[in-house]
Amino acid sequence: MAGVYLIGLTGGIASGKSTVARRLVRHGAVHIDADQLARLAVAPGTPSLEQIKASFGAGVLGADGSLNRAALGTVVFADPGALERLNAIVHPAVRALSDECIRAAEAADPEAVVVYDVPLLVEAAVDHPFDLVVVTQADEETRVRRMVELRSMDADEAERRIRAQASDADRRAIADVVIDTGGTLQQTLEQVDLLWERVLGGTVQRTVRGSP
Repeated sequence: MAGVYLIGLTGGIASGKSTVARRLVRHGAVHIDADQLARLAVAPGTPSLEQIKASFGAGVLGADGSLNRAALGTVVFADPGALERLNAIVHPAVRALSDECIRAAEAADPEAVVVYDVPLLVEAAVDHPFDLVVVTQADEETRVRRMVELRSMDADEAERRIRAQASDADRRAIADVVIDTGGTLQQTLEQVDLLWERVLGGTVQRTVRGSP
């Protein structure tokens, strides 16, 4: 490889992204978590949090002035227009933070494999110059069961959250590699291991997306 190899990792809620990301990190990849960056982007005192308060009201803030993510989620997942307004606030801030993280990884290792774990890659039209886009996929029934069992979420709420995101077809349309996580954990890990071997071996075609 020549230069940082940037993998965009995406997939619907409860589709196994975290499992895939952890395996890639175990192999030596640098992990950037878009959800973590999104929390930093709306931390108390940030312009983004002030914009959210102005758009959605003080009811989405906690007593300490921080963002009440559960309260905000209840609003935006029930209203596509509200979700669009939120994304318009948060996505640019997350993009700026992710740029910083990628530059830092490159400074530490000019040939690093960087995995940018971004659930809303499709919805946010993330345009980093990805060398490879990896999509995790499992059927809706499996994902709902995971959210109910692992996150103690109501099944109806789980279904609403799935349907508020991009469709599987939309994700497959941008995928270079699809990892099926609907089987056993071992089957998922074997797919990730094979992907890593292909990346290091240079047998995965770079399909540079977006602009530098």
